[in-house]
Amino acid sequence: MSKINREIIQLISRHSNWSESDVSKALLDNVYADSASWYRFLKLFFITLGVSFTTTGILFFFAYNWMDLHKFIKIGLIEALLIGTTLIAVFFKLNQTIKNILLSAAAMFVGVSYAVFGQVYQTNADAYDFFLAWTFFVTIWAVVSHFAPLWIIYIALINFTLFLYAEQVAYHWNEVFLITIIFWVNSLFLILFIGLPELTHIKKSPQWFTNILALVVVAIATFSLSNGIFEKNPPSFYVLLISAPLLYGLGIWYGLKARRLFYLSIVPFSVIIILSALFVDHSNDAGMLFTIGFFIIISITLLIWSLIKIQKKWAN
Repeated sequence: MSKINREIIQLISRHSNWSESDVSKALLDNVYADSASWYRFLKLFFITLGVSFTTTGILFFFAYNWMDLHKFIKIGLIEALLIGTTLIAVFFKLNQTIKNILLSAAAMFVGVSYAVFGQVYQTNADAYDFFLAWTFFVTIWAVVSHFAPLWIIYIALINFTLFLYAEQVAYHWNEVFLITIIFWVNSLFLILFIGLPELTHIKKSPQWFTNILALVVVAIATFSLSNGIFEKNPPSFYVLLISAPLLYGLGIWYGLKARRLFYLSIVPFSVIIILSALFVDHSNDAGMLFTIGFFIIISITLLIWSLIKIQKKWAN
């Protein structure tokens, strides 16, 4: 049986003679966070904050004292921090979440070590080489730990690598083609993180993580389709024009199946923006701008009304 939530308690109290003291006790036992929950939250919060500030402090230390440090000290300090953090995360008997936080910090130190090495010896490598090597050497940590913040770092590194590769090597890639590739890379990650736990015994990713990833995918598709409309439809635009609706339909289906209003809101909102861009491309006179404003008001109103109706249906 699933845990009793606030809505169930309110429904029972409204249609029964449940006393106010018993309702308060049920809320305390099932809804409100107790002291132990607050302790766990604050413990993880301050550990995460401390590791983040320490990592940032190390970055600023190297930036501020760069000219005054010997190259052996530069490389030795960052390598010692990288090895020490990794050894603590792997071999010390700590909480798994704390180990994952330390491993995420170690993943950041990998990037710092590559940056320091490149500056000391002036390798003249392209920037995308730096991010590609960084991505490659933290892959095993991301897969083994299955820690959402580390996955965010890893996916961001892949996006930076693709963007810099297009900027420094693949000059023939136009902007819409590049964004189409980035769109499908992020979409693949989103599908895997949602679908694999359903098909295998892999632990589900936190909802906030998949929501962020879905928001990024929809934002990329919205920007790319709108940009493609104004750029007179380059060939790569039609690839995205076919693939994006397929993923949007999959998102709507998953939102209805899993009862996630988040997906049922971001996809229609993206469609509203894309249609508005299509109208603006057709004409931008005063009459069209008035029509677009009226269309946005009506469509968003209908969207909110539909979401409220669906939410009430699910709640009952």
